[in-house]
Amino acid sequence: MVSLQTGLLDPAVQDELSRCLHCGMCLQFCPTYHIYGTEMDSPRGRIALMRAVARGRLKADELPLSFTRHIALCLGCRACETACPSGVGYGHLIKAAQTTIRQNTREGWPAACLKWLGFKQLMPFRERLKVLASVLWLYENSGLQSLFRSLRFMPQSLRQMELLLPPISLEYFNYSAPAPAIGKKRGKVAFFIGCVQEAFLAKANRATIRVLQRNGYEVHFPAGQTCCGAAQLHLGELDFARTLARRNIDAFLDQGFDAVISNAGGCGATLKEDYAELFTDDPLYAAKVARFSALVQDFSEFMLDHLHEPPNGVVTARAVYSDSCHLRHVQKIKKQPRQLLRMIPGLELVELKRPDLCCGSAGVYNIMHPQTANPILDLKMEDIKAAKADLLIVSNTGCHMQLIAGTQRSGPPIRVVHIAEVMEESYTKEGRG
Repeated sequence: MVSLQTGLLDPAVQDELSRCLHCGMCLQFCPTYHIYGTEMDSPRGRIALMRAVARGRLKADELPLSFTRHIALCLGCRACETACPSGVGYGHLIKAAQTTIRQNTREGWPAACLKWLGFKQLMPFRERLKVLASVLWLYENSGLQSLFRSLRFMPQSLRQMELLLPPISLEYFNYSAPAPAIGKKRGKVAFFIGCVQEAFLAKANRATIRVLQRNGYEVHFPAGQTCCGAAQLHLGELDFARTLARRNIDAFLDQGFDAVISNAGGCGATLKEDYAELFTDDPLYAAKVARFSALVQDFSEFMLDHLHEPPNGVVTARAVYSDSCHLRHVQKIKKQPRQLLRMIPGLELVELKRPDLCCGSAGVYNIMHPQTANPILDLKMEDIKAAKADLLIVSNTGCHMQLIAGTQRSGPPIRVVHIAEVMEESYTKEGRG
């Protein structure tokens, strides 16, 4: 297993690099190659750059700007892994390249300050995020948002962040006590609350809990849990990500839960995969991670196997499901959400022409690289428009916010909801509990 502490000089990374045959099967699935058409902005091209470092042709401590640029432009969607006939673990390789860059470059103080504020002082603290969400709710509902969007002279980064702001609901669930099963109790599960989704897309979490309850599960909310650490990890804050991971592992482990439910594809991928890579050099937590990750299940993954009360209320809509990249390509969960949605009476589920195409969110990529993320989003929205749907269903926080922004940016006028919200809508129309 590749350690997130080591870079491209790690022997395990070099073995993985040697598996790439440069066949080019990955090219058509890579969003940045689709946008730029350049070899170095494809998985195959980036692997060539990584090999140059691993084999000493490029010195790790003298990396050219071109190397860091091409690596930084990778969204980490991992569609190339699904397409690769040789089974190259590209996700491990891009993380190793990012580690090498981080270990050999110095970060400017503005970026360091923003990371400290966002990733250390806000995201690990749900209540702080909720305070921020309340302020932004006032901003959205006071006319200030319309005023701001009419201003021409605003920094591009600030404008980009504002455009990603979804309509905020302050309908927060009360997590002070377990949510009881509705009807016959069939088990107890723990819910991974997350951070950004809980503050800015609270309806998705409420619906997730309600669907679990309706199927006979007592839902617990361990108080010690915090942000999964995905954003911190992907931007190089490994020590802090490890601190968050330990808190989550200790909060959920050995509590007798049947499963730990995550309803965000990116968070689930971090809990299942990245935690193991964080603790390769820590025998105590490496053993804990193995038990913890075995408990983690995506909402759709769990529900398909434990759907004791199928939703029978009619939801009349033509819908498309937009895959979360980390759900589809990392967790390998593709069929389960579709199977659940096809059970809902009245819901006509149609497929996108390119269901594997990333929406351009990729954590904070859409904020850091809008010049690339926006054209990728435009491609996604063209596919969605062609489907002529009136309901867009998602399974990940970043995708949810990005696609809401996409509908506001270029249309079509379509409702964007989490898969749990659609299921809860069906239960509600059926008249259950």
